[in-house]
Amino acid sequence: MISAKPIMVQGTMSNAGKSLLCAALCRIFKQDGYRVAPFKSQNMALNSFITEEGLEMGRAQVVQAEAAGIKPSVLMNPVLLKPTTDVGSQVIVNGEVCANMSAGDYFKYKKQLVPEIMSAYEKLASANDIIVIEGAGSPAEINLKEDDIVNMGLAKMVGSPVLLVGDIDRGGVFAQLYGTVALLEPEERKLVKATVINKFRGDVSILAPGLDMLKKLVKVPCAGVVPYMHIDIDDEDSLSERLSKRARKEIDIAVIALPRISNFTDFSPFERFSGVSLRYVRSVSEFGDPDMIIIPGTKSTISDLKWMRQNGLESEILKAESRGKAVFGICGGFQMLGSKISDPTGTEGGGKVAGMGLLDMDTVFAPEKKRTQVEGCFYGIEGMFKDLNGKRYRGYEIHMGQSSAKGAVVQNGNVYGSYIHGLFDESDIATIIVEALYKKRGLYFDDSAVFNPQAYRESQYDKLADTVRSALDLRLIYSILGK
Repeated sequence: MISAKPIMVQGTMSNAGKSLLCAALCRIFKQDGYRVAPFKSQNMALNSFITEEGLEMGRAQVVQAEAAGIKPSVLMNPVLLKPTTDVGSQVIVNGEVCANMSAGDYFKYKKQLVPEIMSAYEKLASANDIIVIEGAGSPAEINLKEDDIVNMGLAKMVGSPVLLVGDIDRGGVFAQLYGTVALLEPEERKLVKATVINKFRGDVSILAPGLDMLKKLVKVPCAGVVPYMHIDIDDEDSLSERLSKRARKEIDIAVIALPRISNFTDFSPFERFSGVSLRYVRSVSEFGDPDMIIIPGTKSTISDLKWMRQNGLESEILKAESRGKAVFGICGGFQMLGSKISDPTGTEGGGKVAGMGLLDMDTVFAPEKKRTQVEGCFYGIEGMFKDLNGKRYRGYEIHMGQSSAKGAVVQNGNVYGSYIHGLFDESDIATIIVEALYKKRGLYFDDSAVFNPQAYRESQYDKLADTVRSALDLRLIYSILGK
């Protein structure tokens, strides 16, 4: 029996801040004593996570589950689309690969997923007091509204009130909000109970006349103006900010910004060291002279390796490695470091290509995806990162290629590779790597501050909740919920 009260956050566009606002509401409701869970019927993202059961889901709902103080479950994201090309995606239903589909084929097929979506929602709702639902993109994409399963279509299915969020940092927020409401059908407009203005910088009093006019135009109140927040919480839309140019610090780490980069949050731990710059580079001109190069995961290993080869980044990496610079590949990046990559069944588009030749291994793609959580201790590490030996790691594997080299970390000199996402998350691991890079450059590393990643994450969720709580009219939010 469904018991939870739903509230849905929709945005006027992608990157309006829906994911973080949902995380904030999850934390606020948890702090206020409610059992709360996040839900997003359909997520399109290359950042994914593997649950304890070995099922795949979007990382945004993992973050929201952490904020709610509960374990992530695939029920929170029953449909995940992982783009494989500009016009097609791998469709994952209830955590398992369903098919690869073109955008057109999926548009025709998606209505068949409604029973799966509703089943997942009802299971969550039966075990919680509040469900915080995240929409996707904009509800006013008039060419996509037919058979919608993620915005107003879902809101109608579960009877959820909607908070409509606009991003003022991009400009035109009043046009965003009013235009979105104007393009909704009359029954859809009735579901919009309040607007929220997000990412505001400046004096809120200056907005007051505009808020009054907006209320008259859309005929619902504004629930609050949320300031632009500097919160260190993984966000699925945050890659655009990470791609901005960053000045080199004492230690410089370059992450190759592959066209189909996935799980870029793997490297967030390095951003927390004051003397480390973590830069995402897309061209030879941006490469510079980094102390360590990271080749990240990707949904299209062969095509992204060809991209690196064609734009000269592969050559820069090989030259840097020959000068003794550390090179670390994760998942797809690990596969690229080998001798050969083959895709005989067309799992990621088909083909065969020579690898970078830095690790003695071959990779063959197969239709079956490996999905598992892993943990253990490092052993057999030599060279600059030898102090990793004996340290515990934990993370998860999610890949369709099988490599001939085995082990948590495969090494050849100063080249390292691993299939494990989240490898750097444990506090000692990132610290040991950074300290080794300092030592190689003859610099002093101050390790006096002990970093506890779990405590740090909790403090950031509390900071997020405090900021949003002070910005929103919580009485209005609870009245919208009927609580």
